[in-house]
Amino acid sequence: MKKILVIVFLSLTGLLSAQEVFQGKVVLDSIYSKNLENDFGENPTRKVSVYLPPNYDGSETRYPVIYFLHGFLNDNSLMDYMKDLLDYAIAAEKIDPFILVIPDQRTTYDGSFYSNTGVFGNWEDFTAYDLVSYMDKNYRTLAKPGSRGITGHSMGGYGALKIAMKHPDIFQTVYALSPGALTIVREYGPNSNTYVEFSKMKTIEDLSKSYFGKVIMAFGRSWSPNPNKPPFYFDLPFEYVNDEIAANPEVLQKWYSEMPVHMIDEYMENLNALRAIKFDWGRNAGERFTIQCKMFSQRLENVGVKHFAEEYIGNHTNNIYTEDGRIPQQMLPFFDYYLDFE
Repeated sequence: MKKILVIVFLSLTGLLSAQEVFQGKVVLDSIYSKNLENDFGENPTRKVSVYLPPNYDGSETRYPVIYFLHGFLNDNSLMDYMKDLLDYAIAAEKIDPFILVIPDQRTTYDGSFYSNTGVFGNWEDFTAYDLVSYMDKNYRTLAKPGSRGITGHSMGGYGALKIAMKHPDIFQTVYALSPGALTIVREYGPNSNTYVEFSKMKTIEDLSKSYFGKVIMAFGRSWSPNPNKPPFYFDLPFEYVNDEIAANPEVLQKWYSEMPVHMIDEYMENLNALRAIKFDWGRNAGERFTIQCKMFSQRLENVGVKHFAEEYIGNHTNNIYTEDGRIPQQMLPFFDYYLDFE
């Protein structure tokens, strides 16, 4: 009987030890960035959540880094989901250990769209330069483009694609999960009711009651800020005037210059310099996502940019952050294949 109890005890101890081996840890860090200094109340000190793989403290290994950009209206519990998925993927031997970084880029207008505004902060430069430099100085990273991947969901997928297109010398591999804001379609276009509704909003409080209104403000403050135009401080590409929608071509071009579908020609050389590009979208995510993802893929294909594009059964949020979802089954193995390890 004693022998049986000892065997059971040793088995349980071994099981617990094995589980502990595959447990990474999360470090809550912060970065002050001069690129984010502004006169409009956006905090230039940003929280950064860092996942360190199992046995990070007990080794001298240097690791590839995945930079994960969150979506609009970010939930600060995102790293809780990601830690569990990374622990699972490592334990299941789907991937070798990575460092994963999630910077908090939620703004007073809910989303930075990872863009240089010149007014509300330069969020692209913070991500590409300040964040990467900080990680390379303070953590055991493999500090080279071939060992850095950038990814994100929704607004974060947009940011990942745009930043990779502009900085292949920093990130050589990109995977965008259900990216948005690739071009102007559906609710953000002139044939929607969005700009009619926006014309009735006179205060920030009015705007806060409309999801699409909040997105339009985030677009505007990211891509066409105007510090001399209170209370919203941006210009619109379409305005409802005298019962008609009128286009403002100059502002529209500013928006296009920040949208990946329209950036392809300018950044063709950069796109071809990337090691691997992939993005996906849920079939039932709504036309504003499915249309623009298909447009982006078709345009890349037309000009000969190699990439992977995949539609799967799901909507904009499900089948992503689960063990059988897109992150552990598709995104993480993608980086495991394309990134350089030590």
